[in-house]
Amino acid sequence: MTHAPSQLEPQLDPQAPERSSPPRGVHRRALHRVAAVLALCVAFAFAGQSVAQAASGVQAYQAYALGKLGGNTAQSSCLNQLWQKESGWNPNAQNPSSTAYGIPQFLNSTWASTGIAKTSDPLRQIDAGLIYIKKRYGTPCGAWSFWQSHKWY
Repeated sequence: MTHAPSQLEPQLDPQAPERSSPPRGVHRRALHRVAAVLALCVAFAFAGQSVAQAASGVQAYQAYALGKLGGNTAQSSCLNQLWQKESGWNPNAQNPSSTAYGIPQFLNSTWASTGIAKTSDPLRQIDAGLIYIKKRYGTPCGAWSFWQSHKWY
């Protein structure tokens, strides 16, 4: 028995080539999903990049300090521990209860004693920190030893 095709059933032309792709609306939705996923990937990549940049900044600051210490890795290790405790090597670190600022966490009066004005430049902060440490403690290990006993330097 033959019956007329229903309006809900697709009408297939036996002579027409088979379609292997879905209808146009499906492509559009899939394209929107892909665009959304790509946008999220880009956002996460930039977020991760800022973290990586911060880490590479710290490594660059530590390498600069090591060079200023003449490649002395023992003194560099003490300095790394000291400034990690003080600021995490963050040149923008600010103590909310004092004027302590920067990588070495100097008070305004300490900055003045180094001959270097208070600055946001991390390399100048390192220079000032090393001047202060040399004048007051002799070496970064001397400063670190003092810090361990007093929790300040």
